Amino acid sequence: MTAQDSATERRRIAVPTPTSPADRPATGRPATETTATRATATERPLAPQAAPVSRRVGTLQAALGVTAFSLTFPSTAWGLEGIGPWSFVALRCVLSALVAGGCLLALRVPLPRRADWPGLAVVAAGTVIGFPLLTTLALQTSSTAHAAVVVGLLPLTTAVFSVLRTGARPSRAFWAAALAGAAAVVGFTVQQSGGALTTADLYLFGALVVCAAGYTEGGRLAGHMPGWQVIGWALVLCLPLGVLWAALALPHETFELTAHSTAGLLYAAIGSQFLGLLVWYRGMAVIGIPKASQLQLAQPLLTLVWSVFLLGEALTPAAPLTAVAVLVCIAATQRARG
Repeated sequence: MTAQDSATERRRIAVPTPTSPADRPATGRPATETTATRATATERPLAPQAAPVSRRVGTLQAALGVTAFSLTFPSTAWGLEGIGPWSFVALRCVLSALVAGGCLLALRVPLPRRADWPGLAVVAAGTVIGFPLLTTLALQTSSTAHAAVVVGLLPLTTAVFSVLRTGARPSRAFWAAALAGAAAVVGFTVQQSGGALTTADLYLFGALVVCAAGYTEGGRLAGHMPGWQVIGWALVLCLPLGVLWAALALPHETFELTAHSTAGLLYAAIGSQFLGLLVWYRGMAVIGIPKASQLQLAQPLLTLVWSVFLLGEALTPAAPLTAVAVLVCIAATQRARG
């Protein structure tokens, strides 16, 4: 045997590796590693304890979105004081798309997957174009109090769309609380408006359907995309249409930048259309579409409060009673398990 063969043979037998628990020594490093492994395995079940914190954060984000949305009708009413309805919606779309596009570009966010574009188109059609346009046309002849009937029905409609689109199955207690809350809000808003159906009502009910579809699809996409990217790409998708729309509408409508019309346009474009939808979709992704949608039961009442302070509309004594009923229903839907 040569010296080289002898060295090779020593390397082959120098470090024997145990292949079974019987081969391992009773004491030493392998036993220590086994104990550490068992300790790690014992600690792993503690991780889900962080989930309740995430749900609280998601609920807070959805609530911030609802608060932002509650100012949409008053800001639109301000905008219509100096800007025509078609121009207002077009400019709102362009401004919010530029903000969203700038954020996406600055952060070098990659393009969405090809499979996500149809869903983004639904979000764009429902929340970027459909709902703003139809509600703006309605507010030409309707008060903000009357228009609040839309957001009163929107949680229930969104929950229905969620069931059809995602296969969610909320419990009976959830549906009972949702229907009770919707009935309270609808009863309040219809009583305020006198209960008469007008052309504005047709616009509002159309807005209700398209917005619920957009919310549902956006909430689904936010399950695997950051919420701000969902609305960001939906806004960017509408930018070419918004530019063309503004070029056609501005020469034929009133356009006067007063303090109210400027503030209304900027808030509708950035505060409601971008930032509001950003936190809203993030919240829906955490706590689920049906439960997040029930937080919107508070939106009509918040809108009425803003209308009193910003537009000078009168608030009836029925508002506090409805507010209590709505808060009870919201609490019930958050506790109900689907």
